[in-house]
Amino acid sequence: MSLKWIGAFLIMSGCGLIGFSISAAYRRQERELRELISAMEYMTCELRYKMTPLPEMCRQAGIERSGIVGRLLTNLANELDSQVSPDVQSCLAVAAATAGPLPNRIQEAICILGASLGRFDLDGQLQGMESVRGFCRDQLERMSANRDVRLRSYQTLGLCAGAALAILFV
Repeated sequence: MSLKWIGAFLIMSGCGLIGFSISAAYRRQERELRELISAMEYMTCELRYKMTPLPEMCRQAGIERSGIVGRLLTNLANELDSQVSPDVQSCLAVAAATAGPLPNRIQEAICILGASLGRFDLDGQLQGMESVRGFCRDQLERMSANRDVRLRSYQTLGLCAGAALAILFV
């Protein structure tokens, strides 16, 4: 009899943890978008005022940022320094692959960035970075709309699913 209750508790705990982990992943994705916006602002200032070479600018921006965005920019700087790939877009693809699993929204922003970075003159690159910032801000606004309700729903759904499974098995 007590073994059933222990099993029910484990099922509820496991499902509840899944709901809470979905909420944590959602918050992490918001934080990564903010980091990417901040990196684009830093890189825009570096380009506009110092005209720092692209590998050095990416390295500096990578050092200033944490998490996957920092790893991505550091990897991009290393790829650009090694000059294995012929253009920035392919270097960015390799850097993204080695940085770890990227959320879909970050991948889309990186594709937008790769289309203009290192290809155009100063104004074109600044416009490309501004479009990445705008894209990230739009995504962040969409994610922030009703965030608290959505996250609470994920957590509640996990707990309720666990309770339902526990009732079925007990």
